[in-house]
Amino acid sequence: MKTIDEIQDEIIDEFSVFDDWMDKYALLIDLGNSLPPIEEKYKTNENLIEGCQSRVWLQADYRDGRIWFEAESDAIIVKGIVSLLVRVLSGRTPDEILNVNLYFIDRIGLTEHLSPTRSNGLLAMVKQMRMYALAFKVKNN
Repeated sequence: MKTIDEIQDEIIDEFSVFDDWMDKYALLIDLGNSLPPIEEKYKTNENLIEGCQSRVWLQADYRDGRIWFEAESDAIIVKGIVSLLVRVLSGRTPDEILNVNLYFIDRIGLTEHLSPTRSNGLLAMVKQMRMYALAFKVKNN
């Protein structure tokens, strides 16, 4: 399995191919479209992320000391963003998720090119993934 930083560097490389933000948005949309849909049973209010303008569902499962995330959104750009977070953080230990520096977000320019509401949503997604990590860490120690 690749390290978190190797995956982040891959994402940075994928986005660095494009200079134009319209092309980067198109890549985000493609990434979102490749995200497998989550099962309907997980599309519950408990799995909705607070603080997102669009609806984002995040499901976390703990197996063999690692957390596996599934996510979906009803907004195409947001679905692309959450697909990146799932790609980087799924399959990691709670400690890895709690201690990670998600530098790819700034390096690909997401922070500066998202609307304030989408930026808040991105922070809410990261926060929720870290909350799951903390909960699983406490529960399993």
